[in-house]
Amino acid sequence: MGHVTGSPESPGSTGTGPSDVSEHVREKRRRRREEILHSALRAFRDKGYHATTLADIADQLGVRKTALYHYFPDKEAILYACHRESLSELGRLLREARRFESGQEQLVYAIREHVRVMTDTLEGSPLAFEVTALSPERQKEIIGARDRYERALRRMIDRGIEQGEFRSVDSKLATFAILGAINWIARWYRPEGSTTPAVLGEQFANYLLEGLVCS
Repeated sequence: MGHVTGSPESPGSTGTGPSDVSEHVREKRRRRREEILHSALRAFRDKGYHATTLADIADQLGVRKTALYHYFPDKEAILYACHRESLSELGRLLREARRFESGQEQLVYAIREHVRVMTDTLEGSPLAFEVTALSPERQKEIIGARDRYERALRRMIDRGIEQGEFRSVDSKLATFAILGAINWIARWYRPEGSTTPAVLGEQFANYLLEGLVCS
C-alpha cells in the first residue's frame, strides 16, 4: 500500500495521515468480517452447522477458503462470533425495551425485535440449536448470556402481572413458551418467503401475548 507524500499544508496534499489509513483498514476488515459471518449464517441455515465446511462459507462469499483464515482460525470461531453478535443484538433490544413503562409494551417490543434478529440479523440460521458445538468455556459464556436474557423476559412478564395487564401465570414457563416459538422459526423460515420480518414479528407478538393478557 502506498503512502501520502507532503505535509497537510502543502499543495496537492490529501491531508490523510496514518491514523486515517488505519481507520480505513479497520473499517474494511470490519465489513469483511461481517460479510463472512452472514455467509456462514446462510450456510448453517442451508446445510446445518456440522455439515457446513469452511469451503461452503467461502463459496457463499465468493472467495477462496484461505481468505477466511485472515479473520477466523476455524469454523467454531465463526460460530462463536455469530453467537456473540446475536447476543449483542438481544442485549440492545432489552435496553431499548426499558424505555416503555408497562410490562406488556416491553414484551411486545422484545418479541418483535427478537423475531427480527432471528429472521433478519441471523437470516433464519438455527444458532440456538448449535451451542453444544462450542468448546465448554464458550458454551458457558453463551449459555450464561442466554440465561440473563431469559430472566429479563421473565421480569417483563412479572411486571405485566403486577400491573394487572397479564393473568397470573408461571412467568418461567411462559418465557420458555415464547422463546421456544421464536427459536423454532429457524426450522422453517426462508428469507425469500412472502412474509416480511416486520409482519412476522407483529403476528408473533399478537399470538404469543394472547395467552397472557387479561380478557
